[in-house]
Amino acid sequence: MSRPASSNPASLTQTSALPKVVRAKGSYLWDAAGKQYIDGSGGPAVYCLGHANAEVNRAITDQLAQIAHGYRYNFTTDALEELTEIIRARCGGSLQEMVYVTGGSEAVESCLKIALQYQTAIGQKSRRRFISRERSWHGNTLGALGVSGFAERTAAYEGAFIPSIKLSPANTYRPIAGATAETAGAACAAELEAAILREGAENIAAFIFEPVVGAAGGCVPAPPGYAKAVREICSRHGVLMISDEVMSGSGRCGTWRALAHDGVEPDIMSIAKGLAGGYQPLGAAICTTAVWQAIRAADGAFGTGHTFTGHTAACAAGVAVQKIVEREGLVAKVAANGPRLKGWLADAFAGVDAVGDIRGRGHFIALEIVADQVSKQPFDKDRKLFMKIRAQAMENGLICYPVGGNVDGFSGDIVILAPPYNCTDDELTEIVDKTANSVRAVLRAEGLA
Repeated sequence: MSRPASSNPASLTQTSALPKVVRAKGSYLWDAAGKQYIDGSGGPAVYCLGHANAEVNRAITDQLAQIAHGYRYNFTTDALEELTEIIRARCGGSLQEMVYVTGGSEAVESCLKIALQYQTAIGQKSRRRFISRERSWHGNTLGALGVSGFAERTAAYEGAFIPSIKLSPANTYRPIAGATAETAGAACAAELEAAILREGAENIAAFIFEPVVGAAGGCVPAPPGYAKAVREICSRHGVLMISDEVMSGSGRCGTWRALAHDGVEPDIMSIAKGLAGGYQPLGAAICTTAVWQAIRAADGAFGTGHTFTGHTAACAAGVAVQKIVEREGLVAKVAANGPRLKGWLADAFAGVDAVGDIRGRGHFIALEIVADQVSKQPFDKDRKLFMKIRAQAMENGLICYPVGGNVDGFSGDIVILAPPYNCTDDELTEIVDKTANSVRAVLRAEGLA
């Protein structure tokens, strides 16, 4: 018998109570008890090719048989050089130089450091401050936490990191005060320029934002026109534009660069999750040729780097993953699937008043759960609906990515779906059905439906 959806299992707070995963293949995983789960969110939006891909595994083991890790500051390697050329081609334009890292937080941290190094290199060392947004999440290192706007995840560390100047979220479903869904983009761009002028452009190093906000907002795309307006404002004031694509990039939203959808190129960009698809820890901070040339002229090299920068086996995994994504046309498939997924979810939740919004791009779609569709008031945070939905989904054999706090940092309930790019239609349908069954079960158990 299934556990009642309204219960609070130990797995909500205790990792020791989690089921033990023992194997996986494609879109499915199995725990030690033999229970099967479909991976509706690619874990935390990571597993873009699913699990146990034989071609990727073979590329990693072949590399391990030669050398696992050629230390980047002693050697270059074939895997590093090949992946670099792949990323350059996928980015296009002038985003051509990069530093490899082992995850998203390191990638963001490296972006911030590159921005500071650049401003120093061009004689603008007074530019030490960053601007970012509320309802954003940039990672768990102190630098990344400092530019994040997610109170539930940052509160314990306040005072220990360099704070950023925080702006309102850019969200057409919850537009900035005084704006509508149609004017939200322009209003938020104007807020950015006002902050630059108020703080002094000579003090601002960079503005960092997610083109499609992930965990902190729930797959919130930039409003139409917003990114282009931000690009123009940053360029005019000498402020670098950093696009955090750790979660939304590498094809997840139907373009390899998430910001390409908006027709904009940033000065610096972070990628990670989908780059190697979880087969090895890998990320990168990428910058334009202009940024790199200024740094090279002044310093000769990037000042940021780590022991495992350009880890050879990790780069080999990235090469294999990206070759498959390209060969199988998966970015185009993801783009085509986005409207279908939203349509299927809309049908599955027809008549469920608690589902206030279904949004996102490609294989990066979220539901926002609200107490009232008109006012968009969230449910009481103490209900922890998102946690209960996660538990019920696991009970139903579905891995999804529910998160709380999307409204004010503490209140709000969202459910993110980020399935593998190569999911079949049958698998996508199973994900949608199990998502609907799980959310409906929790709402019924809580007396909300």
